Amino acid sequence: MHSPTVTPIDTNENGFMQPVCVMVFNANDPSGAGGLAADISAIASVGGHALPVVTGAYARDTAEIFDHFSLDVDAVNAQARAALEDMTIQVIKVGFVGTPDNLGAVAGVAADYPEIPLIAYMPNLSWWDERHIDQYHDAFKELILPQATVLVGNHSTLWRWLLPDWSTESRPSPRDIARAAQALGVPYTLITGIALPDDFIDNVLATPEAVLASEKFERFEAVFSGAGDTLSTAFAALLATGCELADALHEALSYLDRCLEGGFQPGMGHVVPDRLFWAQPNDEQEPSSDSEHTDTPDSPLFTARALEIKTNDTQH
Repeated sequence: MHSPTVTPIDTNENGFMQPVCVMVFNANDPSGAGGLAADISAIASVGGHALPVVTGAYARDTAEIFDHFSLDVDAVNAQARAALEDMTIQVIKVGFVGTPDNLGAVAGVAADYPEIPLIAYMPNLSWWDERHIDQYHDAFKELILPQATVLVGNHSTLWRWLLPDWSTESRPSPRDIARAAQALGVPYTLITGIALPDDFIDNVLATPEAVLASEKFERFEAVFSGAGDTLSTAFAALLATGCELADALHEALSYLDRCLEGGFQPGMGHVVPDRLFWAQPNDEQEPSSDSEHTDTPDSPLFTARALEIKTNDTQH
């Protein structure tokens, strides 16, 4: 199994490797739980440089989304084009961009840079009205999926979107969902939050032919906001560094686990992942210049234990 090909990283004038550059199309989330706030901090935690393209803004708190205001398509296009004409990027991640027109702008950018892998994240849009959801889903299928390298989403979200006529009693398997995605042009699908017995969940990277990677975790009790954006962006940034697909998934899940473990409740709503947990003081260990380990995303201490992206969480 091979990762998508990424553009090599240059060194600066002092011989140091430059951070990978990841362009993210997403909405601003004023609660800081998801959206561009999640993208920027997750990319920085991996050691990358975020190129955030603002596609709109939510009116929301940590409990729910009240509204969304989309930016004009010309403004979205101009932001991306200006950055791309100046900088070399390794990966594009697409989050929630608000309108079919903005999806068209993203698709136009991706078509002009076909060598750049595109990670497409589909959140749960149940907060929106049905007409807008259908229009957005249809445009995403037509414009984004044919150019996507990996589609990322919660099992329930992807099932109801890609297999709306599923009629058997058993739930569709990851390969079933990957098959539906591949029919629309996507070679790899990352399905998260698959319910298992005994309060466990599974996260699977699949193609129609095979499960390429799978990690099972015990469910967290808390409900989180922003987990979906955090995972999909960390996965995209790790691919940008040159990680193989399975390795990127493992490291992204490990990172998310630590974010959720250190999650905090800044308001009266859901818990927000602490994406900068590695920057917090470690009370259990005194700082030492010759310390063997550091609490960073690439440390051996950075191990996955649990993951939960609930259906009502991936609304970002």
